[in-house]
Amino acid sequence: MEYYLTRRKRDSIIGKMIFLLQLIISVGFAAILWKSGMIPREFLVVTVVVLLAILGVIFILLGEAFGYQFAGRKGNITGVVISLLVNLILGIGIIYLAKTDAVLKNVGGATHKTDNMIVVVRNEDPAEGIEDAKNYRFGCQTALDQDNNALMIKDIESKVGREINLIECETLIDEAEALLDGRIEAAIYNEAYGSVIEEAVEGYADQVRILYQYGIETEIEIDETDIEKSFNIYISGIDVAGSITKNSRSDVNIIMTVNPSTKKILLTTTPRDYYVQIPGISGETRDKLTHAGIYGVDRSMATLENLYDIDISYFARVNFTSLITIVDTLGGVDVESEYAFEAGGYSFKKGMNHLDGEQALAFARERYSFKDGDNQRGKNQEAILKGILDRIMFPDILFQANDILNNVADCVETNMTRDEMAKFINMQLSERASWEIETAAATGNGDKQACFSSGSQLLYVMWPDEAVVSDISRRMKKIEGEN
Repeated sequence: MEYYLTRRKRDSIIGKMIFLLQLIISVGFAAILWKSGMIPREFLVVTVVVLLAILGVIFILLGEAFGYQFAGRKGNITGVVISLLVNLILGIGIIYLAKTDAVLKNVGGATHKTDNMIVVVRNEDPAEGIEDAKNYRFGCQTALDQDNNALMIKDIESKVGREINLIECETLIDEAEALLDGRIEAAIYNEAYGSVIEEAVEGYADQVRILYQYGIETEIEIDETDIEKSFNIYISGIDVAGSITKNSRSDVNIIMTVNPSTKKILLTTTPRDYYVQIPGISGETRDKLTHAGIYGVDRSMATLENLYDIDISYFARVNFTSLITIVDTLGGVDVESEYAFEAGGYSFKKGMNHLDGEQALAFARERYSFKDGDNQRGKNQEAILKGILDRIMFPDILFQANDILNNVADCVETNMTRDEMAKFINMQLSERASWEIETAAATGNGDKQACFSSGSQLLYVMWPDEAVVSDISRRMKKIEGEN
């Protein structure tokens, strides 16, 4: 009898503890789900009702622990098993939501851009560190980026412990040639300008190496917007190693005009070589659109705002690794091709193609197979993005959302905040509506002209077709204005 009472007391304590644990985890899961902002209210209500129902069943099965003989000892054991299984599932759900929340915070809310300033020497130079170059003649161009140059020079002098021998060069190209000619032993400039030098000085990248680098962060000022209203997001595709926050040329330039009310999206691609003015940088002088990225993603946005007479609220910067990862995580995407062609060792047929990540990258980068070159490449990049968006529309993608976010966290950057992304996900889950996606492509005529970023050196550019630009601007404003 004494043993029986002891067992009942022990079972009662265990049952109460299990029920209390079940209650705490259930409340915690519901609270995290609500706090995430991603789940529509009706889904939350259903979740709470289900959790309460499960608690009620477990309370009945564990009735012996509370002095009631609802289901007996067998019911008590069943209640313990069910509670542990449910707690395990809810625990996994809590971990999943916490990871998703952390990734959204990591990817979103970008507020700064990074200028990676470098000191470059010739490959054969014996210096192994910046201290070894304290007696060198340092070259520095005077046409661009003077504030960052001044900060870099100050940092170098603090590292070498003395004032450096500084030789001013009129342009970036003059500085690069002076380094190769031996008139200076080291060159100071923004790493993002390296691509500009390579366009003008053949074989430059193979003849030099980076001796020292110093990152300078600058705040990006972006106007606030309402995610529930129409907005434009600039998608910038960059080819850069290391931190994606570094300023770099933008080889892919797509504006996504989104109207959440009508569920319409207009994808507009603008050629990288478009010959345009860069507000706040080039004045009346024109430059390639791709060079705007050198001065920061905000300058690319301002350039496109000026071109199409629109406001761009958000940006998303991705690199080529991002594209491969996203497409592969999605299980591939279906992409419509206007032409049959070969690129990167792959063959693409006219019509629908199912592409994996590597194939998608080859498809997006090819231009030499087409008479219309850069213009067609832009259309193909739009086709890839449309394929990704179409795939994301499927409800089953929610089961892969955490994998996608985790995989691209280090190669995607956006100024859309975590709360804005969560709100947008909430809207899509709540309405479960399909989206209508349209495309547009800016075109122009090729030419060779001097560019602001490269001085007098003539580079290939594309003069905008003003009629096409005007028509695209009209379409953007129409999508934004519809209710």
